[in-house]
Amino acid sequence: MFKITPIPPEDDSRKLDEAADRALAFYLDPKPEKPSPPPGQLFTVAEGADMECLLANLSETLASVNVMASELAFDLEGSRRSFALAIQQMIELGELLANRALDIAAPR
Repeated sequence: MFKITPIPPEDDSRKLDEAADRALAFYLDPKPEKPSPPPGQLFTVAEGADMECLLANLSETLASVNVMASELAFDLEGSRRSFALAIQQMIELGELLANRALDIAAPR
């Protein structure tokens, strides 16, 4: 005849050892937490974005800002117009540099 044997209770010293190991691991070997952005930072860039994706988005952003600065400059007159055109030219230079970097990173 088969007799069911109950599982003996765990040894108290083994429980204490496991609890001590968990406590030490919690305080001395913490798991890396998801980094939180600095206070006041509204926008972030995706962690897994590759160089080509970043440069392509940079180039498109600069092209959009270039158009906005050009439109603004043509609505202004005098020194304000010259100032806006200088900003537009610096944006254009940044766009050229981004496109060149994109050509190097991901040749067509």
